[in-house]
Amino acid sequence: MSARRSLGRRFGWLWASYAVSAYGSGLGFGALPLIAVLVLGASPAQVSVLAALGPAVGALIALPLGPWVEFHRKRPVMIAMDLARFAALLTIPIAYALGRLSFGQLLVVSAVVATARIAFNAASGAFLKALVRPDDLLVANARFESTTWSAIALGPPLGGAAVGLFGPVVTIVADALSYLLSALGIAAIRGHEDHPRRTAAARLRAGELLDGWRHLLTHPGLRALYLNQLLVSGLIMATEPLLAVLLLGELGFPPWQYGLAFAVPCVGGLIGSRLARRVVARCGQHRIISTVGALRAIWLIGLAVVQPGVIGLATVIAVEFAIIICMSLYNPVLATYRLEQTPKDRVVRTLSAWSIGSGAAIAILSALGGLLAEVTSARTAITVAGLVILASPLLLPRRPDTHRPAPERAERISTIA
Repeated sequence: MSARRSLGRRFGWLWASYAVSAYGSGLGFGALPLIAVLVLGASPAQVSVLAALGPAVGALIALPLGPWVEFHRKRPVMIAMDLARFAALLTIPIAYALGRLSFGQLLVVSAVVATARIAFNAASGAFLKALVRPDDLLVANARFESTTWSAIALGPPLGGAAVGLFGPVVTIVADALSYLLSALGIAAIRGHEDHPRRTAAARLRAGELLDGWRHLLTHPGLRALYLNQLLVSGLIMATEPLLAVLLLGELGFPPWQYGLAFAVPCVGGLIGSRLARRVVARCGQHRIISTVGALRAIWLIGLAVVQPGVIGLATVIAVEFAIIICMSLYNPVLATYRLEQTPKDRVVRTLSAWSIGSGAAIAILSALGGLLAEVTSARTAITVAGLVILASPLLLPRRPDTHRPAPERAERISTIA
């Protein structure tokens, strides 16, 4: 049973740190769009700009960080990125208390958080590959995935209740503090991490910034999965601010119902992530990627028919449940395959390229969705996204990938007795 399999005390600290920040983010789920709508009275176009500009600027800033992080120790980078997110988010409640909160500040904070998230995720992926054995990667990724969905299941309803009781920025405070605690937890991980050394094939060169994309686009399996993920994640995330406008604005859902609509379906995330290892063992990695990857795309159109009241709430819950159970089964398998197929001296740049591409796709599709919603309506924009995503399975790999990375030496994060 993967849930009872021990991966060591160092992984335990990493997992605990991830859990703290995940639960903080769960409490603050959708906090920036919520504040933009409820405090600043933002329009659909402004909310979509907030969702789009942060990832776009974050991707630009994070672009040169990939090669730098690749050849530096990963744990200090992760700590620094957590502290950066803590400081940036904390400016929001301070400005709110002083009556100085502005839409521009939300944009800046969104960009800083997006940049730090890209750098942190890339560094943590490389750190994880060094920390656990190759045959334990799926177990580790499934645990992170399970934690993510349990945090979202508990966080949004509690966050919605907290917003109703204590005001709109209380969840931002909780999210900020969670990053501080995460940084402390990562600092507590024991073990020596060697300073990465450049190999002859990894010397600094003018095109180094593009090495991550070069690996993704020349690897047959990763190329197909990358392009598919850009479309799927971009369209799903582009509907989030539109759905906030539809539910909170046009349909008049209270904040606690908005949180509940995203919390209850996360039970599916617990189910899918806990089944990942057993389902892969039974069906094989390629079948899960191709079949479940296709199933992720068929549900989004259901959000276009949401109505007011209990029926509308039930519709959102049902659609989100179907999407989440597919995503939670698919994501750890994809993450494991991506790490398996990436040489250790290119992990950070590959993960950075993946995140930057995803951020750019989210930014572009969110901007287009906001523009369409401004011209028509939020419901129409969600409908278009639901129809376009139906074409995404065409980008998935058609046959099992036979490409295998070159053998690598074991990583060197040693235990301190």
